[in-house]
Amino acid sequence: MARSGLAGAARVARWADPSLRPGHDGGSSDGRGTLSHATAERAASELGLTSDQVRHDWDTARLAGLVEVHGDIARPGWRLRAWNRDDSAVLRGWVALFDAWSIAHPEEADHEPAAVAEVVSAMPQVLSFLQLSAGPVPMEQLLDLLEQRVTELRTERCEIPYGPQPEPVAQQPEAPPVEDTPLAPLLDWALHALASVGALTYGDGQATLTPLGSWAVWVKLEQICVAAQSPAGNIEQNAEDMLRGCSQLRPNAARAEYRAWLAARPVGSAVAELLDAARGEDALLRGLAFEALRVVGGPAEPDVRAVTEKTPLRPYALLWLAEHDGIDPEDAYEVLTREEATWMWVDTAAAVADHGEAPLLVRHLESAVQPTIPALLDEVRAVGHPRTVQVLVALAAGHPDPALAKAVRRAAFQVHTGGS
Repeated sequence: MARSGLAGAARVARWADPSLRPGHDGGSSDGRGTLSHATAERAASELGLTSDQVRHDWDTARLAGLVEVHGDIARPGWRLRAWNRDDSAVLRGWVALFDAWSIAHPEEADHEPAAVAEVVSAMPQVLSFLQLSAGPVPMEQLLDLLEQRVTELRTERCEIPYGPQPEPVAQQPEAPPVEDTPLAPLLDWALHALASVGALTYGDGQATLTPLGSWAVWVKLEQICVAAQSPAGNIEQNAEDMLRGCSQLRPNAARAEYRAWLAARPVGSAVAELLDAARGEDALLRGLAFEALRVVGGPAEPDVRAVTEKTPLRPYALLWLAEHDGIDPEDAYEVLTREEATWMWVDTAAAVADHGEAPLLVRHLESAVQPTIPALLDEVRAVGHPRTVQVLVALAAGHPDPALAKAVRRAAFQVHTGGS
């Protein structure tokens, strides 16, 4: 159902793919990703559609993530690239469209904006009721539920006056207050909008969730439940503090915490926050941030790919992308150059030195790509990691072999003084 519902959007996005590449004029001229008139007309002619259909499918493609707009440039999204090989990419695209139902089918201009916002906020409860009903529900019943929920929202904001109120002073007629705005037309708009994205069917005075809509509502409810079951209670923390809180957890428990933290946030902002944490000086957080990004999966790909040219994150990003492309984690290190692998060895050693114990740092020697300790020391000195001296000093202090510890101390001194 998701594929068929997005087929038109995928078709237009594929048609536009060559025009989205650098040096071609096919996307935005106003910074909003709107197709130019000439491009829409050309697409309509070549695809056998009207220009209005092309524009509608293009807007759907943007909302579903099949097209991504960055400033004045539009480009194919990861979901379009993964369309034929990854069903989850298609489902994620449809869920993104489902989340944007009020944008996909805007309300009439004469509706009170504050009332529209209240209805949009109240619709999740209406959708949950439809999901629990597992069948058609009359409009009257949905309207009653909507009015109750809107009243609750107004009460929570203390906007409903209590007790007797003074008579208003005679004034010129004004726009009716939000409380007087009839909700039936807005419910009608919301149901039509949700029907337009394939979440429900609406007609003959009743609404019924489609199987796809029922699944989407179930997923949203599951996310709420996951977020409410954070084992370590880090949901409200920022990414850096959440990662620190997970540093002492076992891998499975940490992944459960990542899932709960991610479920409580929009994917885009969560990924950006994790990458910001990874850019810091703490190497442990860098590794943990990319573990959390593994839980995110495909939606993080564009942002991870964008940091592959930045030294602190490049090795981690390359490994993440290799694993995302299906390479076995044990073989993923082959995508790194010798210098990148050495830089990452030092970075990981820094995390161990800061947060682990000396025996762990000694055992970390076994993970180096160099066949001998002298070769490792030579390449570590050359790689230019800012924590090289501290790592070598900690390794020398913890290594049980006096001769090797002396060689490591000498290497640390040479890095410190700039000697050879």
